[in-house]
Amino acid sequence: MFPLALILGLASFRADHAVRHYVIPLALIGGLIALWHSLLFVGIIPEPIQPCERNGPSCSGEDQVLFGVLPLPYLSVFSFSAIILLLTVPFRKRSS
Repeated sequence: MFPLALILGLASFRADHAVRHYVIPLALIGGLIALWHSLLFVGIIPEPIQPCERNGPSCSGEDQVLFGVLPLPYLSVFSFSAIILLLTVPFRKRSS
């Protein structure tokens, strides 16, 4: 997600409409990882022992909730989906 902020910011500054060709694949990969994390958070996929429990907080625990209400995995799925949706909408320039 963080590289996309830089790439999209630079593309916006330069008015680069070709940005969608290299951002959509990155957003799709990030969206798939976010979907996996969301399924892990819900409990559909079992939590692996190695990366989540030994080296840091649980991937599906209370540390993954923002303000006690918003699960971070769901927010990332929403964000990647919004990026993909907004980049697939055709651009139109207004004629003056």
